[in-house]
Amino acid sequence: MNTQKCFRTATSKNWVWNVTKTLIQTAFFWGFFLIFLPDLILYVTGNSTVLTFSPLPNLGVFAFAIFSILGLSSGIMMSVIGQGTPLPNDCPNKLVVKGAYRFVRNPLAVAGIGQGISVGLYFGSLAVIIYALSGAVLWHYLVRPAEEVDLEKRFGAEYLGYKRRVKCWLPRF
Repeated sequence: MNTQKCFRTATSKNWVWNVTKTLIQTAFFWGFFLIFLPDLILYVTGNSTVLTFSPLPNLGVFAFAIFSILGLSSGIMMSVIGQGTPLPNDCPNKLVVKGAYRFVRNPLAVAGIGQGISVGLYFGSLAVIIYALSGAVLWHYLVRPAEEVDLEKRFGAEYLGYKRRVKCWLPRF
């Protein structure tokens, strides 16, 4: 796969502009992946007793808030320190290894999957939780390999050392 077609570094190194773009894309991603698609899943599954459980709204809201903080802070860190955005066509110019990136290589993916699971907990929907976990599998097997090839090309030994020290999904403290 030619990753140069998929991944391009950001042309702007202005952190204010990069943070603005990151927040705009976050709003679109949240609207589509955390509101529209779960709502569609809830509509399609309706009152299925197989795919529902007693809603856990307090846990869902708490977990959503924690994962949202993780996602927003990681995106902002990528914009400010990395001088880019999380989008593949506007990638950071510098490898980010601070903040949540010290503990897990993909805090944005962890945050997004966690948010999706949180929505499922809030509504008591096993179908929404399965949807969120499916996103993790798709990301891990379809997106991550290409992203890692790109990171290795752009950052070389610095990225390879980081990859050896920091796990992809499970935080290492």
